[in-house]
Amino acid sequence: MGFDALEIRRDFPILFRQVHGKPLVYFDNAATTQKPKSLIAALGSFYENHNGNIHRGAHTLSDEATTLVEEARQKTADFINAPKPETIIFTRNATEAINLVTHSWGRKFLRPGDEIILTELEHHSNLVPWQILAKEKSVKLRFIPIGADGDLDLVEARKLFSEKTKLVSFTAASNVLGTLPPVEEIISLAKKNGAKTLVDASQWTPHFKTDVRAWDPDFLVFSAHKMLGPTGLGVLYGRESLLEEMDPFLGGGDMIETVELETFTPNVLPAKFEAGTPAIAEAAVFPEALKYLSKIGFSAIDEQEQTLLKRALEILKNEPEVDIYGSLLPQNRGGVISFNLKGLHPHDVGTALDLEGVAVRTGHHCCQPLMRRLGVGGTVRASFYFYNTIDEVEVFGRALRKTIAFFKPKLKTAGAK
Repeated sequence: MGFDALEIRRDFPILFRQVHGKPLVYFDNAATTQKPKSLIAALGSFYENHNGNIHRGAHTLSDEATTLVEEARQKTADFINAPKPETIIFTRNATEAINLVTHSWGRKFLRPGDEIILTELEHHSNLVPWQILAKEKSVKLRFIPIGADGDLDLVEARKLFSEKTKLVSFTAASNVLGTLPPVEEIISLAKKNGAKTLVDASQWTPHFKTDVRAWDPDFLVFSAHKMLGPTGLGVLYGRESLLEEMDPFLGGGDMIETVELETFTPNVLPAKFEAGTPAIAEAAVFPEALKYLSKIGFSAIDEQEQTLLKRALEILKNEPEVDIYGSLLPQNRGGVISFNLKGLHPHDVGTALDLEGVAVRTGHHCCQPLMRRLGVGGTVRASFYFYNTIDEVEVFGRALRKTIAFFKPKLKTAGAK
């Protein structure tokens, strides 16, 4: 049976609600995705039947909850083809996962004068933690620039490497431009120069197959909520040898083996990095999201998103009042489009679209340096997922044209200046 977005949408109750009396068109998937009924039911079932704190509990509920969480760890490892479940660390989100690496690896192994390579595409989550560390450790940050089409300039990237380079941390897919950097090539370049790598796969894992054995990064992070899963759950994959060498991130329950009044011995992986009560229910039900994505298949997801992206770009390119950022070729980007209407603040556009039931994101998208590179304060961002339809893209197009017509005097004034 072929891919049927209309049939799939029946699994997502929220897609049938109305906003301002109009059917919801949800184009804010890069911020968070909607949840299938199976995950919603699983979350309710956990609290109704299995709710207990994990590890060390001698009673049935604790044992059941522990089993569910550890099964989720194994299924997460299988999903990204990680070699062992112990290399999967559950965090609150991808941001915390990156902060874990900066604290536990960076503070232990980086020295004054060392260098970290980032890119101009990065989300604040993959900038600010390194900025804090650089200031503390007298480490230098260097940046791979982007070209006019939003792609990374790998010629310039090669010039950044030296014996001082200790880490390359970069996104696998831009949350603003949809840019898809050549992950394997960057990792290979880092390895040749003796540098470690961290891949921010937050915008990659929901849309494309992830294979850490093929890429072979030292660290990889992503968030459950961007891939049909619950909020409050992030994932850090780490190379086992590095995780063993790193110091704990947080202190407290479960990350210890033994504690004396003045000393402690850290626990084995993965508990070493999972202090305190984690997001138990969220971790326990995350496999429902992974199962759903596996059932749909990433080739079908990519094909559907490319169809939506191609039509959306056609609509935007036909409007002279629209500025589009990044590549205009759908095959060169993920399912994200950032644009502006000349002379209008992105929030005005987002509000006007919302009145037509179309949900988009506006602002700097936690990428202020990238916004400055683009010469704007913010953008309107439409982001697609496999449960979106061509009909919704057409609704988006009509809402956009209605917005342009409403603001036409202002747009003309802006264009005349």
